Amino acid sequence: MMKELTRGLLTAILAAAALYPTSTMAQDRPTDPSLKMPTLEDLIPGGETYRYTESLYGLQWWGDACIEPGIDSLVSVNPKNGKKTLLFTREAVNRALEQAGVRKLSHLYDIRTPWPDKPEALLPASQKFAVYNWETGQVTPRGDLPKEPAANYDLNTESMGLAYTVKNNLYVNGVRVTNEPEGIVCGQSVHRNEFGITKGTFWNPQGDMIAFYRMNESMVTPYPLVDITQRIGVVDPVRYPMAGMLSHQVKVGIHTPATGRTLYLNTGDVKDRYFTNITWSPDGRSLYLIELNRDQNHAKLCRYDAESGELAEVLYEEQHPKYVEPQQPIVFLPWDDTKFIYQSQRDGWNHLYLMSTDKGEETRQLTAGPWLVQGILGFNEKKREVIITATKESPLQSNIYKVRVKDGRMTALDNGQGVHNAQLSASGTYVIDNWSAPDVPRVIAIASTADGKETARLLTAKDPFAGLVMPTVETGTLKAADGVTDLHWRMLKPADFDPTKKYPVIVYVYGGPHAQMIVGNYMYTARGWDLYMANKGYIMFTLDNRGSQNRGLEFEQSTFRHLGVEECKDQAEGVRFLQSLPYVDARRIGVHGWSFGGHMTTALMLRYPELFKVGVAGGPVIDWKFYEVMYGERYMDTPQQNPDGYQETDLTRLAGNLKGHLLLIHDDHDDTCVPQHTLSFLKACVDARTYPDLFIYPCHKHNVLGRDRVHLHEKITRYFEDYL
Repeated sequence: MMKELTRGLLTAILAAAALYPTSTMAQDRPTDPSLKMPTLEDLIPGGETYRYTESLYGLQWWGDACIEPGIDSLVSVNPKNGKKTLLFTREAVNRALEQAGVRKLSHLYDIRTPWPDKPEALLPASQKFAVYNWETGQVTPRGDLPKEPAANYDLNTESMGLAYTVKNNLYVNGVRVTNEPEGIVCGQSVHRNEFGITKGTFWNPQGDMIAFYRMNESMVTPYPLVDITQRIGVVDPVRYPMAGMLSHQVKVGIHTPATGRTLYLNTGDVKDRYFTNITWSPDGRSLYLIELNRDQNHAKLCRYDAESGELAEVLYEEQHPKYVEPQQPIVFLPWDDTKFIYQSQRDGWNHLYLMSTDKGEETRQLTAGPWLVQGILGFNEKKREVIITATKESPLQSNIYKVRVKDGRMTALDNGQGVHNAQLSASGTYVIDNWSAPDVPRVIAIASTADGKETARLLTAKDPFAGLVMPTVETGTLKAADGVTDLHWRMLKPADFDPTKKYPVIVYVYGGPHAQMIVGNYMYTARGWDLYMANKGYIMFTLDNRGSQNRGLEFEQSTFRHLGVEECKDQAEGVRFLQSLPYVDARRIGVHGWSFGGHMTTALMLRYPELFKVGVAGGPVIDWKFYEVMYGERYMDTPQQNPDGYQETDLTRLAGNLKGHLLLIHDDHDDTCVPQHTLSFLKACVDARTYPDLFIYPCHKHNVLGRDRVHLHEKITRYFEDYL
């Protein structure tokens, strides 16, 4: 159980601590007879006794009133004083639903309150998107929902227009909009969810027009996955464009429900182009998107006329010799329809830029510094402020700030600690601040954006591991292989740690872009399996190498065109740091990771066989030419453009270097890192006369979820127990 945050290492390693400053989190010791050792069932999602930090689910704003749903009741919280008022009960809603012939609710967490001027709540799709008026007690369900299985529901709460997909086609308000054959999909996410894309439909603000993606995958060779649940296995193909090969082609359509008219933007040849970050103008008559070339080094912010589908103008262009990665759509200022905020890394860090629909007006940078803007929460229109989250305090943190649009003046709006996730009220006057810190499991409070002060406390979470023996957590920095860059690390030690003993170490690694393992929230984001293994007598170590997230463009792009090489050099520096510690058994160091971490695990076992004795690689990328176009070509270019880089990072070439014990784990339905990666490596090992081990998880995709996740971690544990 966590009690305090202390600093420093034990006296026996003060010399090392002077070079590598740490923070240490002390826990209760196992000598306390009231404490028990945690099991995988306690620590792994899917476990029967899984422990997780308590929270409040479904929190949202109804204008400037905070809505707190529960299982049986929904209350409004006054943000000024925290006073709660009951709005309605589940019993009342279910009574109205029963009268309307609609399925009852089992809880109220999924209810939304999108209309601040009405006493009405929107119910989920399973309740036919019914609208419940809690003053009249009446419920109004929709009658145009499909009878066949549907997905990708998108409701516009202004017009109540409803879009959804059935198989590969788009429907709007019950009417079929597209009629495409197999190999073409409409209304779904495209470009394999890269560039911040998470959906395939986009209503305009008025809800009278909807933009949608149309993706032609017919030219992409199907990759054969196999469904083994049938008596005779059935081929289950996925369209998987591999680096350097033919990719799918995307168009953007616009449908007007009132007239039934559908048109497609006149973008010209759609081969080898990405259309991303779609947003509408405030008047709903222009569509903005960021177009990216296949090399991903030239982005264009384009405006299209929604009535004609023609390109009206290119407002901004950005190029980079390595890559440009737009991930956020533009956001218009609510008080000026001619001004919008564009996010860019053009100065090396993701920052906000104020731009105009008038190309003659000068672009102005709103935020600047060696830190990242992580997201825009919204605006305080009255005060002309934009509310954001950023890493200004530390790359391990995420904090809330307001930025005055007039001059870029920035003001902190939280306690300056930990990681904050927030929702902004309609007027921008208050935030619901859900935060944690290394020694704080979770706090949820309402705070004012005037001064950042808390006005109402909604939750102070208890320690989820109370009553369990827990390891100590330490953090610090060390130099990367370039000898200059500071890298953050996390170390877990057994609760009964004895500095006079020698301990085996397991390095848990990811290492790739868009991920950060050491974050300043509860227990520095230590995973359940890490806690479990530390209590079994291992030191658990994780290092965020160059190429990972939240450290700026130069840090990330240092791995360009040779993924896994510089990252491994940094991880090797981490191991050399470990070997310098008197309590580490340098002969017993293992490594484990999944996906990019699976690539890193395999690469570390092969590139540094003298450092690592045991490895467990889950869903690994083995050869980047087997990986998909969008991600792979951004960081590696194509195999045709970068043959030396692809050869250098192809781990089948290093199969003969395997000396330790390596277990590869792959899911048979993995459509992210297809099984070809692992199978090609096994073939290379057979040819090289080296002997890795293999375990397959049937019926899972790119990770093992649900109850089977406990089995996965027991399997990994046994492998390290057997060989490390």
